[in-house]
Amino acid sequence: MLKNFDRGLGILTTGCSWIAAAIIPCIFVGITIDVSIRLSGNNPPLFTSTFVEYGLLYMTVLAAPWLVRERGHVVIEALITALPNTVRKPLAKFVYLLCTLMAFLFAYLCLGIFIDYWIGGEEDVRGVDMPYWSQFLPLPFCFALVGLEFLIYFLGVRSYYSYDLGEVKDGV
Repeated sequence: MLKNFDRGLGILTTGCSWIAAAIIPCIFVGITIDVSIRLSGNNPPLFTSTFVEYGLLYMTVLAAPWLVRERGHVVIEALITALPNTVRKPLAKFVYLLCTLMAFLFAYLCLGIFIDYWIGGEEDVRGVDMPYWSQFLPLPFCFALVGLEFLIYFLGVRSYYSYDLGEVKDGV
C-alpha cells in the first residue's frame, strides 16, 4: 500500500520537477529578449521582470519535493558517520518527523495566506498587475509534497541515509 503511494508520489514529484526545469529556459529566453530589446534602444516589455521573479519562485518550490526525494539537500555526513547505529536511527526518525511537521505547517500557513489574498482580491502592482494570490499558488501544494516525502522517510519506506556513507567518506 505505501509502496504504491510512494510510486504515485514519485510520479507527481517528478512531474513538478519537470515543470520547474521547463521554467528555466523560459526565464533565459525572457531575459535575453528583454536585454536585446533594451540594447537596441527600444523599450522592453514591462512584464519581463515580474514573470522572471514569479518563475524563480515557482521553479524553486516545484523542485523542492524532488530534491527531498532524491536526497539533494545538504546533509552533514561527518556527524552521521560518527554516531553509533543506536543513536543514528532514532535521530534520523526525529529529523524526519520534525521535517514532516514543519513542511505541513508551512503548507497550512501558505494555504491560509493564499486564501486570504484570493478573497481579498489584492493585486501585485509591478510592471504588470498580477493577482497577489498568484505568488502563493504553488506554495501549499509543494510544501505538502515535501511533507509527504519526509513522511515516507519517517514511515521507513525509504531512507535518506540509505547510501553507503563509507563511499562518501572515501571520495572526499
